[in-house]
Amino acid sequence: MAIFGESQQAHVRLPHLRLDELLEELQARLDAARGTRDRVHSLLEAVLSVGRELDLQQALRSIVQAAAVLVDAEYAALGVITPDGERLSEFLTEGVTGEQIAEIGPYPQGHGILGELIRHPEPLRLTKISEHPASYGFPAHHPPMNTFLGVPIRVRDQIFGNLYLTEKRGGAVFDEEDEAVLATLAVAAGVAIDNARLYEESRLRERWLQVNAEITHSLMSGSERGEVLALIAERAREITSATLAVVAVPVDYAEALTVELTIGEGSDAHRGRVLPVEGSLIGLAFSGGSPVTSADLASDTRVSADPARVIGLGPAVAVPIGTGAGVRGVALLVRASGHPVFTGKEIKPLQAFAAQAAVAMELAERRRDVEQIAMLQDRDRIARDLHDLAIQRLFATGMTLQSAGRFIEHHEASERIARAVDDLDETIKIIRSTIFGLRSREPADESGLRSRVVRVVGEKAPVLGYAPSLRMEGLLDTQVPKEISDHVIAVLSEALTNVARHAHAGHAEVVLETDGREIRLSVTDDGVGIPPGGRRGGLRTMAERAEQLNGTLEVTSPAGGGVSLVWCVPVKAP
Repeated sequence: MAIFGESQQAHVRLPHLRLDELLEELQARLDAARGTRDRVHSLLEAVLSVGRELDLQQALRSIVQAAAVLVDAEYAALGVITPDGERLSEFLTEGVTGEQIAEIGPYPQGHGILGELIRHPEPLRLTKISEHPASYGFPAHHPPMNTFLGVPIRVRDQIFGNLYLTEKRGGAVFDEEDEAVLATLAVAAGVAIDNARLYEESRLRERWLQVNAEITHSLMSGSERGEVLALIAERAREITSATLAVVAVPVDYAEALTVELTIGEGSDAHRGRVLPVEGSLIGLAFSGGSPVTSADLASDTRVSADPARVIGLGPAVAVPIGTGAGVRGVALLVRASGHPVFTGKEIKPLQAFAAQAAVAMELAERRRDVEQIAMLQDRDRIARDLHDLAIQRLFATGMTLQSAGRFIEHHEASERIARAVDDLDETIKIIRSTIFGLRSREPADESGLRSRVVRVVGEKAPVLGYAPSLRMEGLLDTQVPKEISDHVIAVLSEALTNVARHAHAGHAEVVLETDGREIRLSVTDDGVGIPPGGRRGGLRTMAERAEQLNGTLEVTSPAGGGVSLVWCVPVKAP
């Protein structure tokens, strides 16, 4: 009976154990299903969250954050690939603090494991990063990372960038399910990025249309040329997020361009500068009639090497104003260092915008022509009236006086009548001379001070061994009399000759400016300075020229070397 009783107890316990196992297995599957359900819900929420963003930068940030949550990664990053597909142009991170980023240094460019996904845009899972052949270690202060999961983000048929996830929490490794979830998010990210780009492009087109309407209204309302150019430059700078906008126009009868307008940060350092057409960034756009870009203005050899003017400047584009033989100038837009380069999509509307600047210049010239024609017609009318009315009446008056003089017997009265007739004859001669001047169509002297200064600087370049930098400001051609202009040219030529003969300088700068009251010429170099007893003859001549015009000459030679010469004379009596 005991044996029978024990056997029956064992028979009852066995099904009970199997039921427990079945219940545990069922619970595990329920948990797995619940986990899968929760993960699917999380994925759907992430997709919806990413899809709601229309701002591109915010969309990218949402993608990085969602990726880290979905696969339970400690660190996440999104690298945007450059249009040429060679490196990373942008790098967004999640899980790394600002202090850590500052200690690590510049963001990666796409080498090592990151570059592996650029070269081979396929999902990549690693248990240990250091064991991959493409890995070459981390920079100093970089957090330790072992496990890795990366997937590409495709926008239509183009690889936009890559998602990088490292260090799965709890010491686990990324599995196939993590890869599938991240790949699904990458597809949704591609759609979201494409939508954000399209929205951004539509907003940009809307802004261009609004600005074009504003410029057109300004043109039709008869605004001055300078006002329209300033409006065009300012709006182009705002839309393209440029830090500096420059408009340069050709100098008459010289192979050079002068900076007429500057707007933005550091604009004073560029205003009035004279740039050669040959070899300069702006000059290439002017002579070629097509846009010219620069990835980094500060290191571009086509730009003057003066560090003070280009420090902090980065990508730039020079767009010709006008087309073909009708190029009237160049518009230069410059972004701050570290900002993205100008793309073809940005340059195309800029060309249309520059065409409006050409229209503004054309209208200004036509208005001047109309004003000149009106002035000449008015002169013709005045000359005709003087000839047909004033001279004839004066002549008739003289004849009357001469006839009356015969009947005057008083000697003094007769002499007075004769003198009055002579005065009338002289008056008629003066009026005839005035009529000739009014009807004259001879052009004024076409060789203005600006052009003459550019020629002198250009002629001295071979002797110096380099081209001096040149900046001119003010109404030099209209406010400076020819006599003073001749002195300016003589002093400038002598000053540059002295630099070439004695300074042994590697750089010289010429600044010519007037405010309508005085003209100021500055010539500086970085040479050896003025040795005792040297270079005095030319300076004495320049000082005499200044004294002759009630001006001054100041020459300083700092202890560190170089010479600064300032020649200043009044152009208008006080």
